[in-house]
Amino acid sequence: MDGFLVINKQKSWTSADVVNKIKRVLKIKKAGHLGTLDPDATGVLPIALGKATKVIRYINEGDKEYQVVMKLGEKTDTLDAAGKVIETKEIPKLDKDKIEKILKDFTGKISQTPPAYSAVKVDGVRAYELARKGKDVQIKPRDIIIKEISLTKINIPFIAFNVVCSKGTYIRSLCSDIGERLGTAAHMFSLIRSASGQFKINDAVNIDDLGKGRIIKIDEALGFM
Repeated sequence: MDGFLVINKQKSWTSADVVNKIKRVLKIKKAGHLGTLDPDATGVLPIALGKATKVIRYINEGDKEYQVVMKLGEKTDTLDAAGKVIETKEIPKLDKDKIEKILKDFTGKISQTPPAYSAVKVDGVRAYELARKGKDVQIKPRDIIIKEISLTKINIPFIAFNVVCSKGTYIRSLCSDIGERLGTAAHMFSLIRSASGQFKINDAVNIDDLGKGRIIKIDEALGFM
């Protein structure tokens, strides 16, 4: 069985959990995911099956699309809702025009520092391993590209927006940075990945419905490149 299967990952599952279950259910030896989704995030997780694992590096560069909800007034140690609140800050008066202006400022090529609780390596060690030990984690900023960002809903303390971004973008960091620009603290409250490159959420199946999923042939997937 060779090709790609698009999974709609559910909350609490790790990307590795999904791969391992697919191996067991489909009885295949080789499988791998394209782009990690945090356990609390949901949505598109493309899985390469069999010989398709050999072409992951050619496909994994596609833009990512997310539906994001951020919460203002609170910053957590992990920059998402699963973390411990480490800062609270009053939320200033905000209107649609101001929020949209700030969001627009984040479009284009920007510098972003990944969260301390991330898989980025610091001196050969995963940053989250250092953070869990209470160590001060120093991660170098990196350039990312925000191609599109659009406000979808305001219900203070929550702000919802959609974003199209390059590989390697941390939405948790983006939410925190936007919060600072708005004059308050913030963290990512929820995240749905609606697309990863050419793989869309409309093509995705739940992990318990693998039999209903369409296997995208390798040639078809490469044809989008």
